[in-house]
Amino acid sequence: MDIYEEIVALKREGRRGAVATIVNARGSIPSFKSAKMLVRDDGSIAGTIGGGCVEAEVWQAARDVMANEKPCSLSFDLNQDPKYDTGLVCGGTLEIFIEPVLPAPLLYLFGAGHVALELFKAAKNAGFEVIVADDREAYANAERFPGARAIVARDFDEAFRELAPRESSYIVIATRGHRDDMRILRWAAQTQARYIGMVGSRRKAITVVRELAAEGLDPALFERLRSPVGLDIGAETPEEIAVSILAELIAFRRHAEGALPHMSWAHSSRSGAAAAADEGAESEPAAAKK
Repeated sequence: MDIYEEIVALKREGRRGAVATIVNARGSIPSFKSAKMLVRDDGSIAGTIGGGCVEAEVWQAARDVMANEKPCSLSFDLNQDPKYDTGLVCGGTLEIFIEPVLPAPLLYLFGAGHVALELFKAAKNAGFEVIVADDREAYANAERFPGARAIVARDFDEAFRELAPRESSYIVIATRGHRDDMRILRWAAQTQARYIGMVGSRRKAITVVRELAAEGLDPALFERLRSPVGLDIGAETPEEIAVSILAELIAFRRHAEGALPHMSWAHSSRSGAAAAADEGAESEPAAAKK
């Protein structure tokens, strides 16, 4: 089993993992320097760094690295800690570096109009893979969106059946109409996507969430929703709005969103549906509107 091939396969499937490598070793250890172990997001492993209690601790740390998306180092002294005494003749020390294996971020872009086109260009340049979906083949095509991972040009309800966002996926809704936005949000809220953004005004966002909640959807499903989508940078043109949205996607991806000026009316500790119950319908800046 080639661990590097396993890493490539994992990323190709859009899955997460973590690679543990023995980067320093002294004395007798149950493996060798540069030994590697891949821990996949389902808990399975490929390769080994020696087994036993050390490997068990590294496995747990690898799970944390996947969740935090940040590397870490662990040190083990097999001489001093009795819990590593498994009857093996080991008495050395070792340092293990654990790094995340993350797929390229995947953006599901619903809509193929002016804002969507500019967001596609910007997202591609920032390292996102993009799947474009629109019910108009004249807009959703390879000539207009070159380099898209996939283009789905059919009715949205049909598109849903072949799209399966993972926990690492992003969804941005930017269609041409309220009705399409609502049915896409109804579907998106029930997927595993980590981020859902919807272009539109504050009034539209509140109305859509209220209607979906009235249908019986759990209000907690809308806690991921960002609408109006993007950071408040005073954007007005499609190009500027795309930058605003991409900036929020990057902030979310890099866990750097705490003090940023999000435009979303529901960006608070309350759920979207709960906030909608008592929010007014104030007008929004031009950047927040379609």
